[in-house]
Amino acid sequence: MSSLLTDKITVLIEPTIEALGYELVRVQLFSSPRGGPSTLQVMAEASDGTMTVEACAKISREISVILDVDDPINTEYVLEVSSPGMDRPLTRLKDFVNYAGYETKVEMSEAVSQRRRYRGKLLGVEKELILMDVEGEVVKLNFTDIQKAKLVMTDDLVAAASARPS
Repeated sequence: MSSLLTDKITVLIEPTIEALGYELVRVQLFSSPRGGPSTLQVMAEASDGTMTVEACAKISREISVILDVDDPINTEYVLEVSSPGMDRPLTRLKDFVNYAGYETKVEMSEAVSQRRRYRGKLLGVEKELILMDVEGEVVKLNFTDIQKAKLVMTDDLVAAASARPS
């Protein structure tokens, strides 16, 4: 999906999601590999990182109306509203602050030191640089050059999620 279309959808739905008391984490449109309808995936969460099925349904109802009126997607699609999950994508600068200490995978849009993929312990943020411990070396990656990033499912991550009040 083009970045322009995701940007347009984000601008359309983000104010409604925020008015409902949630934060937009990510918007993606996935094409069906078998030629069926695409999937518009909207990930959102409360400011404390939680999300309920009821909240997903509420957001889905509200943004469906907006998407039906503006109709930014000119093909058939299925709307999917979900939480980011435990091994969540890291899409906002604050995600890299909030999840410091956990194992993370990062893919860069351009190679940094002849490398596009990094896996290691997220150390936090310094200005707009993401700090990671990769094999004992501190690596600094420019936030704006990150193509995608996500937490890695580890025992530490599962334990932290289990300890979080529901």
